[in-house]
Amino acid sequence: MQVIINGLLTTYIRTGKGRQVLVLHGWGDTATSWGEMISKLAQEYEVVAPDLPGFGGTQAPHTAWSLNEYAIFVRDFCLKINFNPDIIIGHSNGGAVILRGVAMRTLQPKKIVLLASAGVRGEYSGRSKVLRIIAKTGKILLSPLPKTFKQRLRRQMYQKIGSDLLVAEHMQDTFKKIVADDVRTDAKLVAQPTLLIYGQNDEQTPPSWGKLLHECMSNSTLEVLKGADHFLYLSAPKQTLALIKEFIA
Repeated sequence: MQVIINGLLTTYIRTGKGRQVLVLHGWGDTATSWGEMISKLAQEYEVVAPDLPGFGGTQAPHTAWSLNEYAIFVRDFCLKINFNPDIIIGHSNGGAVILRGVAMRTLQPKKIVLLASAGVRGEYSGRSKVLRIIAKTGKILLSPLPKTFKQRLRRQMYQKIGSDLLVAEHMQDTFKKIVADDVRTDAKLVAQPTLLIYGQNDEQTPPSWGKLLHECMSNSTLEVLKGADHFLYLSAPKQTLALIKEFIA
């Protein structure tokens, strides 16, 4: 399905019947990657999952966006399609968008599920810290090198600071804004019951980040899934779905 939101052609999935659940994907991802997870939830709920601006079938923003603009977009999208979700589920950078939106009161769900949520910044050291600074400035000081090599190096650097923020070449200015934005202050303003799920083997948004967010949120529960990686809905789909359904029931 498609709709125009604030001048951007937006692609989204809408399926199922029942209480309304909004699903937000992570950076560089799309709604379709959730596949079976959305189908399973749609057996009991009405599920909407948009491609966020710049990804999948949705047009990129005309200017560099921060988490604020993404949160406002999600609100306007829900208003446009007449969708008022009781539950919002976000993966990786989608989780950071939710926390910012709830703190801004542009999003007001009754319950929140954060899967491997990003948005914890400043927890880097050594080489990763240096790479993050380079990525933040958007400059690679190796101009004599071939363009293809520099692109590969840039991609490797972004992977070092979290593949949830893996750079999309057409979204670099937006990327630089988001990678510098910490949502722990936002998390302290969230009163809704919140379930945080992290993968034990997640190197991009490690369980330690979940613990930090959990400590910021007075009404939250933290679950760490053994053997799971960053993409929980793919590496541990049954456990992830069971925890979500139990929490939102």
